[in-house]
Amino acid sequence: MGAGLSGLVAAREIARAGHSVAVLEARSRVGGRMLDQPIAGGEVVDLGAEFIGPTQNHIRALVDELGIATFPSPNEGQNVYLAGGRRMAYSDTGPTGTAPPDLALLTDLLLAIPQLNSLSLRVGAEAPWDAPGAAQLDSQSLETWLRRNSPAGQRFMDVARAATRPIFGAEPRELSLLFVLFFIAASGDERTVGTFERNFNTRNGAQQDRIDGGTQQIATKLAEGLGRRVIRRSPVRRIVTGRGYVDVISDRYVNRARRVIVALPPVLAGRIRYEPALPSLRDGLTARMPQGHLIKIQAIYERPFWRGDGLNGSSISDAGPINVTYDSSPRSGAPGALLGFVGGDEARAFTRLSRDARRRAALESLARGFGARARDPIAYFETDWAAEPYTRGCPVAIAPPGVLSTYGRALREPIGRLYWAGTETSTYWNGYMDGAVRAGRRAAREVLERL
Repeated sequence: MGAGLSGLVAAREIARAGHSVAVLEARSRVGGRMLDQPIAGGEVVDLGAEFIGPTQNHIRALVDELGIATFPSPNEGQNVYLAGGRRMAYSDTGPTGTAPPDLALLTDLLLAIPQLNSLSLRVGAEAPWDAPGAAQLDSQSLETWLRRNSPAGQRFMDVARAATRPIFGAEPRELSLLFVLFFIAASGDERTVGTFERNFNTRNGAQQDRIDGGTQQIATKLAEGLGRRVIRRSPVRRIVTGRGYVDVISDRYVNRARRVIVALPPVLAGRIRYEPALPSLRDGLTARMPQGHLIKIQAIYERPFWRGDGLNGSSISDAGPINVTYDSSPRSGAPGALLGFVGGDEARAFTRLSRDARRRAALESLARGFGARARDPIAYFETDWAAEPYTRGCPVAIAPPGVLSTYGRALREPIGRLYWAGTETSTYWNGYMDGAVRAGRRAAREVLERL
């Protein structure tokens, strides 16, 4: 169930092993949270998942296998930092890296971030609910911990919010400390320790590389290989498990199978009717693990004018609605594209505005960082993933305090003939495309072991 990256990868693995498989997809398209938008010059921009980086070896190997090219995200030039109404340009090769060299932040940067990275080693990526002190770590939010461990106060909290909004689509108060520590640990692989910074960085980080021609082509190529096994416009409403079979009932078909992989975010998986009902632990998980709220803005210009000003398109701002930007231009450099993330509280406030007001507010955010020319794009796109009925949020499911230690073990544990995939069930790179590939392959292995 689900023709996003995770479901398609799982189906391909099962088909390659010689078994029959069908993929039911609610939408008329494949790709899930990967969606391309054509722009001028025959190019595209990504309205959803976009970047890959170091230690994301599963998605890297997949795009290589499919013959899809990648290219480096622009990182030459300076980043922009906006705080307290002031603007600063700086190099990410300095001593603070991507973090702005603001003296008011320096103490917190030197204390809080390394401490979070260190705590994440204790939690790990495999089973954070079993980590030493998991319940105590899960009893507090990231905001509570930051306020206790960051002496500088409000300036650092403003930057922390600007960071969690694009990474999680959420505010620090909404995130369990245990969940954040797991997420940091997951930002690596079996041989490489995860770090908080890797989620945020372009250079040597999760935004390091782009897919030439957009990420949705990955799903399109996988679906082409599966052919008629992919059934679109078939939202699943019920799953009925009998003796030796499972009936998957969609709006168009009843599909009888031996095993079922549910490759959906927890919030969507929880809206399906299961007969018999799922165990209370799994039901409790899906009721308590919402998707983050993230809106992605793409402003298109005739050329990437900011590069001529010595800027690389990356910015972080304590004022919204856009808190973080990146250069999203195609490999050719024309047309130019600036992407902006509106997340958490900013996203919730943004959706209450009219479309014209949203556009004005977003472009004004870009103009504060990149000058008056940013107010006049040749095209403008905004994608509110929380408004998508078959996504209900982006980039990842989040765990508020108390959820992961209590219900986390149900995240990917099979239940009878039901198995769970989707990036939210991954150990490493949870919430990213690499996590989706990992989860699809893991779920396929679990099924193949029992066929």
